[in-house]
Amino acid sequence: MPSIELQPLPTVVIVGRPNVGKSTLFNRLTRTRDALVADLPGLTRDRHYGRAVWEGVIYLVIDTGGFEPVARDGILLEMARQTEQALDEADRVIFLTDGRAGLSHGDRTIAERLRQRGKRVTLAVNKVEGMACDVVTAEFFELGLGEPFPMSSAHGEGIGDLMDEVLAGYVPTPPAQEETSDRPRIAIVGRPNVGKSTLVNRLLGEERVIAFDQPGTTRDSIAIDFERDGKNYTLIDTAGLRRRGKVFEAVEKFSVFKTMQSIEDANVVILTLDARQDISDQDAHIAGHVLNTGRAVVLVVNKWDGLEDHPREVIKQEVARKLGFLDFAHHLYISARDGLGMKQLLPAVDAAYAAAMARLPTPRLTRVLQAATQQHQPAKAGPFRPKLRYAHQGGHNPPIVVIHGSAVAHIQENYRRYLENTFRDAFELRGTPLRVEFRQGHNPFADRKPKPLTESEEKSLRRQRRRGRKLFGKR
Repeated sequence: MPSIELQPLPTVVIVGRPNVGKSTLFNRLTRTRDALVADLPGLTRDRHYGRAVWEGVIYLVIDTGGFEPVARDGILLEMARQTEQALDEADRVIFLTDGRAGLSHGDRTIAERLRQRGKRVTLAVNKVEGMACDVVTAEFFELGLGEPFPMSSAHGEGIGDLMDEVLAGYVPTPPAQEETSDRPRIAIVGRPNVGKSTLVNRLLGEERVIAFDQPGTTRDSIAIDFERDGKNYTLIDTAGLRRRGKVFEAVEKFSVFKTMQSIEDANVVILTLDARQDISDQDAHIAGHVLNTGRAVVLVVNKWDGLEDHPREVIKQEVARKLGFLDFAHHLYISARDGLGMKQLLPAVDAAYAAAMARLPTPRLTRVLQAATQQHQPAKAGPFRPKLRYAHQGGHNPPIVVIHGSAVAHIQENYRRYLENTFRDAFELRGTPLRVEFRQGHNPFADRKPKPLTESEEKSLRRQRRRGRKLFGKR
């Protein structure tokens, strides 16, 4: 049977001035809420990829930041560079304009740049709901990009006609084998300005996201698929997490929410610290949240280059003291800008992912449990000592070990930690938290009602009580 050569998916890039509705259209096409949306110009800064389907045609769609081709410096220049890079990848371009704001000088500048690019451009006029479409679109013929398509990305009006034009000439994508789900999702988190975006760009080998010396540059969580040494990964750059009391803007609150969501959706979290700043309570708070979600962790201390021996030793002591509860994680000291220590990062991620997804056989778990209880038994609870009989795996990411026994409600927390460390060492689960849960065994006599005593048994019981009162007195 002849092999079928898979063709690359067509790539559609959405460009336009700030606040014309590009992210809303992106979410509409991908049927997701991946792109952060708010009534604020310049909210989107990095290019955002998604997969969409229209009439059987599978294609990639790229959301871009507000395009200011004449920007000379600052964050606007970095956003323009991101858009230019997206246009390099484009097969088709949707030039989105604002029907309520009308034709502007910025629209003319963008149209001229698109003509110079030589890409196939479809002009769309957004936000026309409730308006006379012919009147609204008339002035946009001036751009010389063909017939403008009236539409509303918020309400879904005119999307069908627009996409028929954008994807004209493409045939439905043939069914292909679904991609396996063993692609690790890696979220890079930390406080603002610790170098998360620089780390993403270093891993990808390109300026994929904006790395700018200004806290809060990244606002949305950007998911990026990439391949290294034959392995596939999904990398998620997130917004910096500040203390709740310092989060004032509504947009920043949504960014924090998206970051928290990215942590829960990830398999491995790269917790990034700044070697040139003290380890703060906020770093410990972020680490605690990652631990509570049960995600595998790689602890990265960035900006390690240029530090003297004494500051380096101080930082290591601070990490051990304030983040001691992450002692199971790999600790790496790197410079994302210069590439120092980067060769160790993905192997550490692979090891943490493998540990998080490990399969733990029941016979071996039970043998490890029996050896642990023989070496150190749980403390007594009154006259009873908890008895742990057998263990099995109850889940992964993180690994969960379920232990069955009696009187398990009386097991103390320090004994639970002892068992967690024992299982982690026995199975070499480096890089992932491990959870131990206890299940009370069923008592076969619990539902039995006691038999009534015979007359002789009652007399014997009364005699024993009298003898006890004589020996110990009344109480």
